[in-house]
Amino acid sequence: MTMRYGGDWNPEQWGPDTWREDVRLMRQAGVNMITLGVFSWARLEPAEGVYDLDWLAEIVDLLWSHGISVDLATGTASPPAWFVRKYPQALPVTAEGVRLEFGSRQHYCPSSPDFRAATVALATRMAERFADHPALAMWHISNEYGDHVTECFCAASAADFRRWLAARYGTVERLNHAWGTDFWAQRYTAFEEVEPPRAAPGPTNPTQRLDWRRFCSDTLLDCYRAERAVLPPGVPVTTNFMSMMRDLDYWKWAAEEDVVSDDAYPDPADPAAHVTAAMNYDLMRSLRGGQPWLLLEQAPSAVSWREVNVPKTDAQYRLGSLQAVARGADGVLHFQWRASVAGAEKWHSAMLPHGGETSRGYQRTVAFGRELARLAPVVGARSTAHVAIVLDWDSWWALELDEHPSQLLRWRELVRAWYEPLWNMNIAVDFVPVDADLTPYRLVLAPNLYLTTDPTRANLESYVAGGGRLVVGFFSGLVDANDHVHPGGYPGALRALLGVSVDEFWPLPAGESADISLDGRYPVTLWREWLSATTAEVEASYLSAPLAGRPAITRNGFGAGTAWYISTHLGADGLDSVLRPILDAAGVHRVGPDRGPVVVPPGVELCRRGDFLFVLNHTPDPVTLDVTGHELLTDRRVDGTLHLAGSDAAVLAP
Repeated sequence: MTMRYGGDWNPEQWGPDTWREDVRLMRQAGVNMITLGVFSWARLEPAEGVYDLDWLAEIVDLLWSHGISVDLATGTASPPAWFVRKYPQALPVTAEGVRLEFGSRQHYCPSSPDFRAATVALATRMAERFADHPALAMWHISNEYGDHVTECFCAASAADFRRWLAARYGTVERLNHAWGTDFWAQRYTAFEEVEPPRAAPGPTNPTQRLDWRRFCSDTLLDCYRAERAVLPPGVPVTTNFMSMMRDLDYWKWAAEEDVVSDDAYPDPADPAAHVTAAMNYDLMRSLRGGQPWLLLEQAPSAVSWREVNVPKTDAQYRLGSLQAVARGADGVLHFQWRASVAGAEKWHSAMLPHGGETSRGYQRTVAFGRELARLAPVVGARSTAHVAIVLDWDSWWALELDEHPSQLLRWRELVRAWYEPLWNMNIAVDFVPVDADLTPYRLVLAPNLYLTTDPTRANLESYVAGGGRLVVGFFSGLVDANDHVHPGGYPGALRALLGVSVDEFWPLPAGESADISLDGRYPVTLWREWLSATTAEVEASYLSAPLAGRPAITRNGFGAGTAWYISTHLGADGLDSVLRPILDAAGVHRVGPDRGPVVVPPGVELCRRGDFLFVLNHTPDPVTLDVTGHELLTDRRVDGTLHLAGSDAAVLAP
């Protein structure tokens, strides 16, 4: 087994002489897998029903003759011009009624029967031609679903939405109940009266919008399923995710994949980008229960789509690549192999830049290929985590609907604040869905569960009653699957578990703060609650009027376990203060700058993957660690003292 190394190649942009030169340079760089055919539909099917796959077969043969395998795309990511001119109704329509035109990518309505039929036909031809080719390592269906078009409001989408609703609710009366349509006289007498939540004079029905988000995720997944159904078994199938993306329920999607793959583009200009990247990679590892995944795209240096596109330093590139491997990736691939000379991404970096073989970028490609090959023993190794973070897409979608006490709540930013102190302490984290078996974890965190169903409540209560430790963030437990407020007062479904009641929400405007009694006076932002402890004990109180003296953080014994409630936004530092003693009591192994089996300076990341210890120094300063093992990147023995330069890394085997 070897680490996969390579990137997206678009050979249709060049001729055969360049193909042969590219393959020579790939081999020189240690490339062993290429993603091929992602945006090739116009060449693969130049006219309806007319297929030209010979040129692609020639390239696949060429790659394989040099020992390079292929992640073969079905080619369906962007329909060609002939398709949209013959089927203009397949172009997507915005909520305002604007039909988006040809000339970019992902210009299709996911519900269009014409689009579905054309993609299945092309995928079928690709399978017939390449299914038995020895170069085929993986099927790659479409590309980055939901990147540009996550929803369409055309007539075909409306009809598909009605079918989806009929399957979900059965009768229009059940839909009326779920959507609360007696509010604002929104009752329906037939499914045929329902339309998508298009632009309207004022706020639209929140449950309609929540169902619309579910429908849009499911509909794109149906596009994926339709193509997968025509691919023969025996070769792994993937489609590339986009890290922690709001619009698609990746728990559902990952269940349909053989291999999770991710496209990751941390910003080199962000000094804390590596923390967010680690969080995203932990999610990718978690989506299939700890199974290794693939980093299918990253930028070798600068991207082309930010306002200012800062390049990566060599050290940033190397550390970021090794970080993905440390957190479960069995390969490091890129967009793109050869830099394009035309089109919207011609200034996007590449493994082989415009400067060619003598460029610094290509020399870096060669150097890292040699390093990555030394990590072959890591392939297949898994990580173990004793802390879990609950992630539920239904709750995420519902939280970010309009007409809430605060429009500033964004789930990804909330969870990032909870994740950062765990990263700082080098504690491994799994993400889990709400129906996961929580018993393997010593601590479970729910930064926000605004939408909490009865099964979710029962799962959390069972975990805590059995001796588990649970920490819940503010504005949780409030609504059911239909976005209806749970009766009996806040925090709704979680009142008994948390042992508190909330009389009223007191969100803070942007830029304002209040104080609580945590490590003296600690400033909080974004959110507060008028909280009372029923069975819980108070661990911190508000110090600022009008909530002065009221509980801010509580702890409640429930069965054999304990549940904490944090009714405000602490930020990473405040959460660190709250979580450290809980982690200690839970016996969660951690290493940090002040204690633990290894003294680690701040900014140094340690990850255990199987028997392998990854040490990543994200600081510019040299560090020394007391560790022992065989260092794979330099092939040397470390007996007790590891010296790492600034922005350097090490991988230790026993």
